[in-house]
Amino acid sequence: MSDTCPAVRHATVGRGFTAVPPHTMHPAPAPAPVQLFTQRPARFRSFAIFSLLIAMGIGMALTGCAGLPENVDRPVSRALADPSGTALASMVQEQKAAAKARHPSGFVLLSGAQAAYGSRLALVESAQKTLDLQYYAIHADVSTQRLLQSVVAAAERGVRVRVLLDDLHSTGRDAQVMRLAFVPNVEMRMFNPLTGARNSQLGRIFSLVGDFSRVQQRMHNKLFIADNALGIAGGRNLGNAYFGNDDAGNFVDLDVLAAGPVVQELSQTFDAYWNNPRAYPVQSLISRHQLLEMQASMRKAAEGDGDSSDTPAEGSTPTAPTEAERKTTPEQQARIWNQEPMDLKAAPWTWAPAAVLVDHPAKIAAEGGEQPTPAPRAALPTPKNTPELGPTDPQQDTVVDGLLQLMGQAKKDLLIVSPYFVPGPDMKQAFAAARARGVRVRVLTNSLASNDAPIAHAGYARHRPELLATGLELYEMRSELSGLRSVFQGTGSSGVTGSSGDSKAMLHSKLLILDGRLLVIGSMNLDLRSQLQNTEIALLIRSRSLSARATEQIEAALEDAAWRVEQDSEGRLVWRAPKDSGLKDATAEPDTSAPLRWLVRILGWFAPDHLL
Repeated sequence: MSDTCPAVRHATVGRGFTAVPPHTMHPAPAPAPVQLFTQRPARFRSFAIFSLLIAMGIGMALTGCAGLPENVDRPVSRALADPSGTALASMVQEQKAAAKARHPSGFVLLSGAQAAYGSRLALVESAQKTLDLQYYAIHADVSTQRLLQSVVAAAERGVRVRVLLDDLHSTGRDAQVMRLAFVPNVEMRMFNPLTGARNSQLGRIFSLVGDFSRVQQRMHNKLFIADNALGIAGGRNLGNAYFGNDDAGNFVDLDVLAAGPVVQELSQTFDAYWNNPRAYPVQSLISRHQLLEMQASMRKAAEGDGDSSDTPAEGSTPTAPTEAERKTTPEQQARIWNQEPMDLKAAPWTWAPAAVLVDHPAKIAAEGGEQPTPAPRAALPTPKNTPELGPTDPQQDTVVDGLLQLMGQAKKDLLIVSPYFVPGPDMKQAFAAARARGVRVRVLTNSLASNDAPIAHAGYARHRPELLATGLELYEMRSELSGLRSVFQGTGSSGVTGSSGDSKAMLHSKLLILDGRLLVIGSMNLDLRSQLQNTEIALLIRSRSLSARATEQIEAALEDAAWRVEQDSEGRLVWRAPKDSGLKDATAEPDTSAPLRWLVRILGWFAPDHLL
C-alpha cells in the first residue's frame, strides 16, 4: 500500500515545525546467507482505506483495545557527533573543494529507480560508523531483501544501525522486517505502535477500535543517512514498487541525496523521533520466536498446508522461502541483483543553501489519545534566520503550513507535484491568493486510473471545479506509460515501470518549485492528512540549477504523460490528451470503468475531506 491515509481521518492540529538554516549489468551474485523475511511483491489495495473504515465501525461494537507495554527501556542514542573522520565525509570535502563551492551542503536529484536504489546501496556499502533509516513503510520483498542484507553486512563489520519504522504496515509478511531488531549491532524501534494481531492488517484493525484517532496519525518521515555525512530524503518508501521492480504497478518518485551540514540537521530530526516516548523497541512489542512462528504459518499456508506445528526454534536461522511463498519472478530477482551502487564521486553535485522543515513528534498523540506537552524544542534543530531562503515562521503549526507560507511569497510561478491532493481551506486560499497576484500555478496529481487509493481521489475530485475556476492549471498522471518517455528518469536511470514496460504507473513524488529558484522535496502531500495528522519532513534547497532540472522533468511529464483537466464553456470537465499520444480527449475519468467511477463517487459522499 502507498503512503496515503491508513484509515479514516481525525483532525488533530499538530505542534510546530522547525526551520533549519543552511550550513552495466553483471552476473547476479548469490544472496547473502541471512534471510530476513519472506519475499512478496507489493500489492496496491485500492479500497484499503474504505475497508479499514468498515472494519473499525464493526469492531467498535465487538471489541476493545489492549494497551502498549509500560516502563519500556529506551536507551538514548544520538547521531555520530563528528563525521569528519569517515570516508564519506572526506569524499564530500573533496567534491566541495573541486567545485570551489560557496555553500557547504551539496545535493543530487535521484531521478528514476536505478539512481534511487543505487544511491542507497552506495550509502550502506560506504558507511563506516552509523546508518540511520526512518520510514513510513518497509515492505518485505526482493528489493528490500537485498538492501537490508547489505544493512546486516554493515552491522557485522561494526556499523551501528538504527531503524525507525512507523507501525501501520508491520503486519503479515511485512512484519518479518522487524527481525532486524534481533541482529547484533542493529536497533529497531516502531513509532506510534499499534496493538493487536500482526497476522493481517484487517484483523489488527478490529483490535484497535479503542484507539481510533491514534491509528490514523502516522509518522510519514523518510530518511536514509550514512555516517551523518550523506543522507537521502523524499517521498519514497522501501519496496519493489518504489524501485521499478513490481510487474503490476510502480510508483513514480523523486528523491534528493544531500551532503554536508544539512545532513546533520536531518540527523537531529531523526534523533528527536528516535528518543521520543512514542518510539518503542521492537523487543518490547514482539519476540523473535513469535516472528518465526508467523513465518512458518505463512509458509505452510503458501504451500497449501494449514499445519504450522514445525515452528523454527528460537535460535535457528530460517530456511530459504519456497517459490510459492516468495512469489517473485526470475526477472524481478535479476533486476534487483544486477543493480550496482552509485558512484558517489561521479554524481552531479550542486552546492546550495538549504533548510529543513520538520513536524514535531508530539504532533502524534501518545497512547490513550491524550495530546501531551511537546518535548523541549532543543530536541529538534533550533530555528534561525535564513535570509538566503526567504523568511519562515517557526510558529506555524505544521510542515504543510510552512509550505503554504512559502507559497505566499511566490511572484511568478508555482509548480506542485502532489500524488494525493485533497486541498483544505488553507490550501485553496493560498492558491486563490497566488492567482490573484498573477502567479502561474500548475499542479500534477494522480488520475483516478493511476491512483492506488481511489477514495482519496474522491476527495480531490470534488474540488476540481473550484480550483479550475481560479485559473489553476491541473494535470493528472496517466496510468499507462508503455511506449512513452520515462517520467522523472534522469541520466543513467532506469524507467519507472517493470521489465515489460506495461505495468501501472502511479505518481508518488512530493515536491514544489517556487519561481524557478526554490526546490522543496519531502514526504508531505498537499492534503489535510499531511497538514493535520501525519508527521512530515521537507528539504528546502535554494538553487536555480536544481530547480531548473526538476522543472524540466516535471514539464516533460505534463506534456507526455498527463491529462490536462479543463472546463468547457458549459462548465463540464474535459481531459485533454497528452501531446502526440494518439489518445482522444475524454469527458469522463480516463482509462476507468463506469462502475469504478460510480463507486468512487458514492464513497465520496460518506468521506469528508478531513477523513481522506
